[in-house]
Amino acid sequence: MRALKNKICALVLSAGKGTRMKSELPKVLHRLLGEPMLWYVDKSLKGYFDPRDIFYVLGYKSHMIEQSLDFVRENKIYQKEQLGTGHALQCAYDQLIKKGYEWVLVVNGDVPLLDMDKIWPMIDRALQQDIHLSFLTINLDDPTGYGRVLRNEMGQVVGIIEQKDIQNSEIEKINEVNCGIYFINLKEVKDYLFKLDCNNKQGEYYLTDLIELFVGDKKEVYAHNLGKQKEFLGVNSCSELALCDEILQKKIVEELLNKGVLIYRPELVRIGPRVEVDSGVQITGPTEIYGKSSISKGTKIDSHVWVNDSVIEEDCKILSFSHIDGTHIGKGCTIGPFARLRPGTELVSDIKVGNFVEIKKSILQKGVKASHLTYLGDSFIGEGTNIGAGTITCNYDGKNKHQTYIGKDVFVGSNTSLVAPLKIGDRALIGAGSTITKDVPEGCLAVARQRQKNITRKIKK
Repeated sequence: MRALKNKICALVLSAGKGTRMKSELPKVLHRLLGEPMLWYVDKSLKGYFDPRDIFYVLGYKSHMIEQSLDFVRENKIYQKEQLGTGHALQCAYDQLIKKGYEWVLVVNGDVPLLDMDKIWPMIDRALQQDIHLSFLTINLDDPTGYGRVLRNEMGQVVGIIEQKDIQNSEIEKINEVNCGIYFINLKEVKDYLFKLDCNNKQGEYYLTDLIELFVGDKKEVYAHNLGKQKEFLGVNSCSELALCDEILQKKIVEELLNKGVLIYRPELVRIGPRVEVDSGVQITGPTEIYGKSSISKGTKIDSHVWVNDSVIEEDCKILSFSHIDGTHIGKGCTIGPFARLRPGTELVSDIKVGNFVEIKKSILQKGVKASHLTYLGDSFIGEGTNIGAGTITCNYDGKNKHQTYIGKDVFVGSNTSLVAPLKIGDRALIGAGSTITKDVPEGCLAVARQRQKNITRKIKK
């Protein structure tokens, strides 16, 4: 197979709108566990194909797909009019031939549970026996909505008929259906591909019609049946998307449990496919962890936590209802409950971020404490500093963002406003209730508030 790898390519059909999804979003961008459907298809293909040998047919709102998934940009093929699967291959044909490919695996971009390990035997047989047209089939208890595979008395494939074109009750009962995954010899298919017509209720060019044309010329067609493998069907509705999402969720959680991750209420824990979790981590559901996140050993994550694209190092405690996005949390930190860490936040180690504290684009050095009701934005906070409750870094002047620099071992009193740009030196003390607008030198006490006045009240008797 390795000798032939440059002669085989994959073509991913991802041009459709997905009308039954009832969404303006391109069908292949609908997400499961935080990742678009097309991402899963690409990942599965890359287990067998060089990325340069994978091509994507784009159509409906193609710009959104290109912006969302950078891997489609180099090998994209446009299908300006979405006139069916046959038309999609017609649009790609010349480009694939010019690049020297002899065979193409055609798959749909809406099959997030695609498993190349189960598809490869079909490819292997086709190459060994020089079968120029092969396709994948499965058996369904209820085949309604899918193209039925027609076989003769000898069990040989003679055609496929789409659901909307079925007029025979006997055909309606057939439970072997087409998955829409084909392996095709490009040179041998050319004469047939461009003979396809759109004389059907949909007015589209079907790849399935190639089978009838091949059979008519007494050419062998191989249907590789996988039995009841429903995961090879595409996602055509919101309910099917939810079902695939559930299947993936259970699979990932099961793998982590087997690895030694302790998960309480596993049915309520959602972990994305790019997340890395060490053995010895403890997670309680409901919790969601997505993107390119990593959780190191000894860390405990309580319920109702949401994490995305973040690194959580060893021996951290993430308490309930915390929201963590684009953040690096160092060893031994305690976060929450009800904390919000936004992109660009870096916590070095042994840091306490308490309830109702929000941090954005800030670096907190070792041992910093911000325990309650605080906003820290565009800040650097030195080692050992304590941030009192109700502290705000006023980083936005209406036009630009400015940085607040706080040195080490600083004590910031409660209910303090720090108006950036601002620098507070090491070991400074900021009196509670102050509004600080000027730099504070090292070791100084800064108080910026009016002197208290006690005025006798006039009380009506």
